[in-house]
Amino acid sequence: MATCKTDAPETVDVRDRMNIVIVGSVDHGKSTLLGRLYADTGTLPEGKVEKIQAICKQQGKEFEYAFLFDAFLEEQQQGVTIDTARTFFQWAGRQYIIIDAPGHKEFLKNMISGAARAEAALLLIDALEGVKDQSKRHGLLLSMLGVKQVTVVVNKMDLVDYSRETFALIEKEYRAFLSQLDVTPQFVIPASAKRGDNIATPSPQMAWHTGPTVLESLAQFSSESEQAEQPLRFPLQDVYKFDARRILTGRIASGRLKVGDQVVFSPSNKSAIVQTLEAFNVDPPPTQAQAGQSLGITLDEQIFVERGEIVSHEGSLPLVSTTFRANLFWLGRRPLDMEKSYLVRLATHEVECRVAAIHRIVDADNLSLDQQQTNTVVRRNEVADVTIQAKAPLAFDLYTDFETTGRFVLVDDYDVSGGGIITEMVADREETLRIEARQRDFAWITGDVTLADRAKHYGHRAALVLLIGPDTTGKTFLAKKMESMLVAEGRHVYMLDPENLRRGLDADLQEGDAREMIRRYGEVARLLIDTGVLLISTTNSFTPSTGLRTNLPADQVVEAIRTLVHPAPVLTVYMSQETTPSSIEADLSFTGPEDFTRTAHDVLAALKQKGILAETIGNQPVFQFSI
Repeated sequence: MATCKTDAPETVDVRDRMNIVIVGSVDHGKSTLLGRLYADTGTLPEGKVEKIQAICKQQGKEFEYAFLFDAFLEEQQQGVTIDTARTFFQWAGRQYIIIDAPGHKEFLKNMISGAARAEAALLLIDALEGVKDQSKRHGLLLSMLGVKQVTVVVNKMDLVDYSRETFALIEKEYRAFLSQLDVTPQFVIPASAKRGDNIATPSPQMAWHTGPTVLESLAQFSSESEQAEQPLRFPLQDVYKFDARRILTGRIASGRLKVGDQVVFSPSNKSAIVQTLEAFNVDPPPTQAQAGQSLGITLDEQIFVERGEIVSHEGSLPLVSTTFRANLFWLGRRPLDMEKSYLVRLATHEVECRVAAIHRIVDADNLSLDQQQTNTVVRRNEVADVTIQAKAPLAFDLYTDFETTGRFVLVDDYDVSGGGIITEMVADREETLRIEARQRDFAWITGDVTLADRAKHYGHRAALVLLIGPDTTGKTFLAKKMESMLVAEGRHVYMLDPENLRRGLDADLQEGDAREMIRRYGEVARLLIDTGVLLISTTNSFTPSTGLRTNLPADQVVEAIRTLVHPAPVLTVYMSQETTPSSIEADLSFTGPEDFTRTAHDVLAALKQKGILAETIGNQPVFQFSI
């Protein structure tokens, strides 16, 4: 049986590359299709087809194109260090990397860990068998991995006498199924890989098919643009201080960065201009960099940012939320438990999290689907559609948009136990406030005196100390005590009691306007903090125990205030008269303090430990951490 080579040249100028995953049952003709593609695109070494044909004749068996794939795979593995699940061919100026794992579990693990990245898929269905459960499971697999570009190949059409009616029924049924998964195949092609029908050239046996061949459908898929041409994503790895300079380091995941760029740090929402680019042992220093380069940057002002922030340009910001939906592959020795806390690592950011919901589970060994709504655990080698909620805002992207910032791992007791891809941002309670604060900060008109200048002058960073808990614990008394002690040291401090705002700015609000009351408080606090003040405040007018207008739980009040004053640091101090631990998470907790002077000193010590309050040595402020 002769091959039908296209007129594409054997040596091509490769303009781009595309990762293609091929899914389908073993007996649906995957190896035969791949062997035919390699033969018909001239990828195989000269004489390879004839050699395999001669071996088949010698052994008395019929030649199969699947044998070409097996031989080609073995040959590639001998000459190149490459994942055994990958082969490649070139056609019409593009290199196609074919990802074909031996099992679903291995493929899912590779995809989620980043070892493989499919941009498009070929999904095979046996024309004689029709749409079976396994075909549906493969569609589910592609949906969970976020693969949107799909060509469905209805193979073995020769076994149904090239019936147009049979093909039409399969196409209608499978398109209807994929639509439920939010997957729309770009092409559904009738083909016979064994006979070469509609693989590289149109089939005279199926003249009724006016669409593309399999190869032509691949050419119409859009490959990811080069990483350097994508929007900027620069996760911060570390922050170093040399002399008076702070150098922010990391590796550019996508896009370009140059001196003079206005950049935004997410999730803190801080903004600055890139003053210099720093590279090791490079003279003169570069003025621009792009994806794949590791470097440091300095800014035009000394803003306080930390490891885990994602640097981007204002016009293409990442998503920010405490909550996202993801497809999670679990490898942990212990099952994933909704009652347990984990550490999520996303790019260079780490934060504690929990699984808020398990929507469905797929067994990666056989792709069996468990859609019970009562699932509270995910077992080893299962893939779950989950919602994850972090304890602090994260900056991220959808996996289909950005691979590096759309992939994460979960750590269980120091062990990486799972990995996943983000499929959807879930708006949290603070989404509206976060958007409002971001728009406000972008339009903020600043003077020539920076927060770093104020910090050096006053001996402390601008921050908020928030006292929470029942009113009977003396929160206001402690706030006044701290204010007096700090002013005596020459600090720039102010005690803000929300009652003053309630009787003034909030006098027009009706009972139940809790969120608006907190929003106004946050805006006032943000203004004061911008003056460089160390603000001390209580939540007296916000907590349910006061009997005033708000009935929001204290943790929601604190979360909203953090969002509004972000990126200023907030130190929370919980005070209670009860001996039982509070369900509210706070930086410091005190039970029924009687010695308020000692308690105030404990809070000031915590401020120094967090790098907010500086020690004074010879009239010079010295911070625990660089500002």
